[in-house]
Amino acid sequence: MADRSIVVVGAGIIGASLAYHLAGHGRPVILIDAGLPGSGTTRASFAWIGRPAVSDLPSAPLRYLALDEYRRLETELPDLSIRWSGSLSWDGFDETPGPCTSDVGALEPNLLDPPAVAIHRPEDAAFDPVAVTHLLVAAARGRGARLLTGMPATALDHQAGTVSGVRTTAGVIPAETVVLAAGTGTVALCSGIGITLPVDPSPAILVRLRAALGLVRTIIAMPSLEVRQLDDGTVLAPTAYSGERDHAALLRTARRVRDRFAASFAGAGDTTTCRQPGTVRRRDALGDHPGRRWPPCRHRDPHRVTSPRARRLPARAVPMILPAMTWPYRCRTAQGHQLRPADTAC
Repeated sequence: MADRSIVVVGAGIIGASLAYHLAGHGRPVILIDAGLPGSGTTRASFAWIGRPAVSDLPSAPLRYLALDEYRRLETELPDLSIRWSGSLSWDGFDETPGPCTSDVGALEPNLLDPPAVAIHRPEDAAFDPVAVTHLLVAAARGRGARLLTGMPATALDHQAGTVSGVRTTAGVIPAETVVLAAGTGTVALCSGIGITLPVDPSPAILVRLRAALGLVRTIIAMPSLEVRQLDDGTVLAPTAYSGERDHAALLRTARRVRDRFAASFAGAGDTTTCRQPGTVRRRDALGDHPGRRWPPCRHRDPHRVTSPRARRLPARAVPMILPAMTWPYRCRTAQGHQLRPADTAC
């Protein structure tokens, strides 16, 4: 078995951040992915970061840390580009109380019918998740991590109840520690060793529109429309999945979102869809293995990006199996074999 080696399965933004932080602790890291970095769920993330004023959600402790953690990353990675635009929400979109403003028209001058009052979180931000993933992967490689793409993980290699590596289409990669950051793919990998994870698909659709630059200034969230704009003019608008199964159905949904956007912003009449929308979002489990010491919980805001704190927790104490965006845990397989945790002195 490789000495203190770690294999991270999944090179999305979570796996990339794990590889970066683990390599920063001097651990030999191999990051593998079936495709290219950021080509899975990360590619379709709305990438909204922020924290609620108050919340009893299990994800709240991580969201409280989000802004500080991203500020830290900005100091470590000078090329990291985060748009600190703030957010506006109204009509019950945000169930948690927050600071209010009656100056929505000044913050969003192109909004045709601004509400009298909206929740304003000026510290909220967003970024390009694929660009940030590539940046983290490059930084991880600069710290000595290896990247293997086009290499699907097919199973976990285990002996005598201990996971000892990852089976891939190119063979077995031995490791002292295996970290799973493969989204819903983690479920299948864990089921092969008798572990059931409460990670369920929760699809939505991310519509991409092309509009005039500067049309949307902040992150806008109301029940009928949720949008933010990128520096190149692209408008991102997540919307609920209603069973769309083909290109035509996706385009009809995209046009409905485009029409709502055009009706909400002055100068948005010539907005066009610039790419076929795709299903995004999934629910990630936060907590320990079900039926063990601590109950799992679900992240109810999958369109938001949880703090990078969640991604560097394993750099402090790496478990033998870590589902994406979970707290470290120890558990037993259905056969009762202990999954041996890794050395916690990174």
